[in-house]
Amino acid sequence: MKRAGIVTPVKGAHVLRHTAATEMLRHGVPLEKIGLVLRHRGIDTTAYYAKADVALLKQVAQPWPEVH
Repeated sequence: MKRAGIVTPVKGAHVLRHTAATEMLRHGVPLEKIGLVLRHRGIDTTAYYAKADVALLKQVAQPWPEVH
């Protein structure tokens, strides 16, 4: 990061994973597929990495199942 001249409060793999998750989400990749690429065990972890773009997350969010 330092050599590339990128200044960020968080460094290392977290930034790479966050950027990858966000870019995949922007390109329409579902969270489940992003989780597979990032080798996450749960969708919550994937959502954590892709959470910055709330507008895009709202687009891919599934409706809450109706209770009958």
